[in-house]
Amino acid sequence: MTDKVKTALEAFLRGENKKNRGEDIPFDMTEALRDTPQRLRKPKMLLAMLEAERPCIPEGDIFGFNRTVVNVPIYYDLKSGKKKRGGIGNITPNYSRILERGFDGLVSDIDKALESFSTYDDRSEFLLSMKELALAVCEFSDRYRDHARALGNERLASALERMPRQGAESFYEVCLLIKIMIFVLRCGNCDHITLGRFDQYAYPYYKRDLERGVGEEELFETLELFFIALNTDSDLYFGVQKGDNGQSIVLGGYNAEGESMYNELSFAVIAASRELCLIDPKINMRVSSKTPDSIYELGTTLTKKGLGFPQYCNDDVAVPFLLSHGYEEKDALDYTVAACWEFIVPSCAFDVPNKFGFDFPAVVNRAIHNELTSCDSFEELMKRVRAEISYECDEVRMKRSPLVATEDTEEQYNFLSVFVDGCIEKGLDITRGGAKYNNYGCHGVGISDATDALAAVKRLVFDEKRVSGKELLSALDADFEGYADLRNRLLDCPKLGCNDDDTNAISCELMDSFATALSGKPNHFFGGIWRAGTGSALEYIRLGKNCGATADGRRAGEPYACSFSPSLNARVGGPLSVIQSFTKFDLKRIANGGPLTLELHDTVFRNEEGEKKVAQLVKAFIHLGGHQLQLNAVNRERLLAAKEHPERDPHLIVRVWGWSGYFAELDPAYQDHIIARTEFSV
Repeated sequence: MTDKVKTALEAFLRGENKKNRGEDIPFDMTEALRDTPQRLRKPKMLLAMLEAERPCIPEGDIFGFNRTVVNVPIYYDLKSGKKKRGGIGNITPNYSRILERGFDGLVSDIDKALESFSTYDDRSEFLLSMKELALAVCEFSDRYRDHARALGNERLASALERMPRQGAESFYEVCLLIKIMIFVLRCGNCDHITLGRFDQYAYPYYKRDLERGVGEEELFETLELFFIALNTDSDLYFGVQKGDNGQSIVLGGYNAEGESMYNELSFAVIAASRELCLIDPKINMRVSSKTPDSIYELGTTLTKKGLGFPQYCNDDVAVPFLLSHGYEEKDALDYTVAACWEFIVPSCAFDVPNKFGFDFPAVVNRAIHNELTSCDSFEELMKRVRAEISYECDEVRMKRSPLVATEDTEEQYNFLSVFVDGCIEKGLDITRGGAKYNNYGCHGVGISDATDALAAVKRLVFDEKRVSGKELLSALDADFEGYADLRNRLLDCPKLGCNDDDTNAISCELMDSFATALSGKPNHFFGGIWRAGTGSALEYIRLGKNCGATADGRRAGEPYACSFSPSLNARVGGPLSVIQSFTKFDLKRIANGGPLTLELHDTVFRNEEGEKKVAQLVKAFIHLGGHQLQLNAVNRERLLAAKEHPERDPHLIVRVWGWSGYFAELDPAYQDHIIARTEFSV
């Protein structure tokens, strides 16, 4: 770590980045937008935000574009009185388009598209708004250039003489252009904008610099300063909790010939993340059955730092999944991940991979309450469960599929559309069919909790006949008050993660029913379809609060398991049995996203042997057909102490669901869930 990097890192950890921000005052544009058509409100809000922002360049900062206005614009709907800020996200823009040609090339493309429309219409209006925004970004960058020059920051000022009007010529300029694009997109109400396959589109510039004689040390310093710059305003960019900001990077992967795409920049990214120990960018590594042990061992050195990443994505599962859902091979091979872990295609897609959460425990609970006492066998109960899943999937599709996708009142995201292939050429916003893919994803929430409930019913009610269906329902209705002995028997039943035949078979049947009932079904949004997955995002807390007591012994209101993981009540033998349980199903059918999450005690990483065992554990998961895996290196005692005295450990990082955040900044519900998860050793 150079002195420049050390100084910048220390300044960030002290919170120096927050000192130049204005007051936390709502940016209310209700009156200003009163007579503006809804389709033009987002562009006007972005223009107002750029006008309000003032250049802010702390000493030694070579990237700038730091927020000084705390809040992005909002407005209140004149009919309902509700606040309207809502953003759009889980998009990986086509950064290469701007890196190669700059905004001059972008404006040229817009002008060419305008010429193809003979009369002024909605498409012309859309393109002219795009052009206005592009020019406004250039003007804003000019203000930054002048401010940088006045401060004597010649490196930044010189780069802004050319950019963003022209494309990047160096690795530093690549990083600067990305910072500018993300800054402006965030100002325009765009959330969870990812960096995508950074090591692929930025590598040609990195390699060119090396060939020109730029030293690896200088390039590494630039990379680390860029990563610090990404963290500068991350506390302002979050979805559910601070840290949930979508700044993910995907490394490696394999091309059509089966050749590894890892390169020098991939390894530099891992090294920089390992040295800085910041929550952004969140690292994802694409691997497969071809991946050598050295890559897993490299990833484990990052896990050891307790950052909650890298997350591993299996090309052997993800690519076939995407192909089976209608993606072209070149797009499927280029996949990246959304803010958390959903598989998405960069540059040309407007997939909404977290459109809805399918509440497995609630659906199974409903089937048990309605059907258990009338079933003579467990097989008959499972038939009713499958019917309930099919019915619920139909409800999901009806509720979440728009009847009229081109409704005139729909807001448009003209600037984000700049970075999505097809939008300029068609003259259509991404919300109006400008993108190539328009698929929806549905999270399968609480698969393990639902499995555990059915496994307990099978054992106690049908196999051993130790409990009647009527008695079980009475216990559930009473939230186990007065049924402590029965609850203990339910808790003692095998859980998903024990590699028990019954629980494994039940989980496979649940996932098969879900995938069959939902995947590939039309979503009525510009030719899109539905994709089933195993994730949960925040739903493991929210849906758990609304679900009554379940037959696995879980009390009413208690949270579910996080994504594709053992339930909090599961007593499992070790991480290998968990991996075996969670790879029984053909995950190529249900790979919208949703990783197996394992908590490993940090003592596992105290020697080289332990690190190699963890690497082999990851390898085993991938070879068994797992789709995604994320590991948390945790210490229960440290977590408990940090919850009691957050000021003593403010930079403790944990994996929450598909993202990492500072433990001290989390809501207590998420802190408690992380503390309650099982710690494994290997």
